Amino acid sequence: MTFDVRRFDIYRKVPKDLTQPTYTGAFISVCCCVFMLFLFLSELTGFIATEIVNELYVDDPDKDSGGKIDVSLNITLANLNCDLVGLDIQDEMGRHEVGHIDNSMKLPLNSGYGCRFEGKFSINKVPGNFHVSTHSATAQPQSPDMTHVIHKLAFGDKLQVQNVQGAFNALGGAEVNGRPSQRGHCIWTVAVGDT
Repeated sequence: MTFDVRRFDIYRKVPKDLTQPTYTGAFISVCCCVFMLFLFLSELTGFIATEIVNELYVDDPDKDSGGKIDVSLNITLANLNCDLVGLDIQDEMGRHEVGHIDNSMKLPLNSGYGCRFEGKFSINKVPGNFHVSTHSATAQPQSPDMTHVIHKLAFGDKLQVQNVQGAFNALGGAEVNGRPSQRGHCIWTVAVGDT
């Protein structure tokens, strides 16, 4: 018995009787090609098309933050002394804090005239509000100039998109000329949890 090298050939020829074309084979081949083209185009249009999905669900207060929302605030009050500036928080669960100071910082500007207020705090997921005011000051000014610039007002966790206008930091960069209210205290109020 002689050794034949052709046994190692992995590209073997198919016998002629197995490669004869038929009408049935041509029909099946054309149908398969059309079906594959249809699948490719439908997947391509599904990939390219943008779909906006709105979701509404009831928030579970027991998850993650225990029914609280983190707030990050950074504003400059150009014409108000830091001794007069404070943060007030109030909600329907009975929370009412005047002059909230936890995780907040007041930086005097222009030799003590003007103030940059930065704060991080949590609020309950119920109807309520918070506002920067002079309520916590020992002596109330007659007509405070509440002109301010909002550098940042962001709600939610620490995963924030930076330098994006719109829903992420909607009031970022807003400038407001202060007109004293009838009480002369409140700059602005953000309502939380109202529907």
